Amino acid sequence: MANVVNEIIATILDKLEGIAKTKTILGDPITVKDMTVLPVSKISFGFGAGGGEGNIPEEKKGSGSGGGGGGGASITPVAFIVIKKDDVVLLPVKPKALAGIVEAIPDVLEKMKELKDKKKENKE
Repeated sequence: MANVVNEIIATILDKLEGIAKTKTILGDPITVKDMTVLPVSKISFGFGAGGGEGNIPEEKKGSGSGGGGGGGASITPVAFIVIKKDDVVLLPVKPKALAGIVEAIPDVLEKMKELKDKKKENKE
C-alpha cells in the first residue's frame, strides 16, 4: 500500500511542477509603443494523498485496500512590472482594484472602438 501512496504523491507533484514554471509567475510581456508590462502572479498549491488496508476475516472472502489523492492550485495576479525606457516601476494589485479593472474592460474596449471609428470617419 505504501508504494501506491508514494506513486500517487509523485504523480501529483509532477503535475504541480508543470504548472509552477517561472513563465507562470512572470507572465508574457505585453508591449504597447515604448512601454512593456510584465504581469506577476502568486501561485498556491495544496494536495493530499492517503491509503489504507484492512483485514476482513477469511469467511467473508475478501480483503481491503485503498488509496487516493488530489490537488489544486490557485493563480492570483499580485503586481505588474512596468518598463518604460529606463524606468522600471512595480505596481501592486489590490484585490478590489483588480475586480474594478476586470469590470471596466468592456467599457474600455467600446471606447477604443468608438475612437477607431471616429478616426476612420475623419480620414474619409
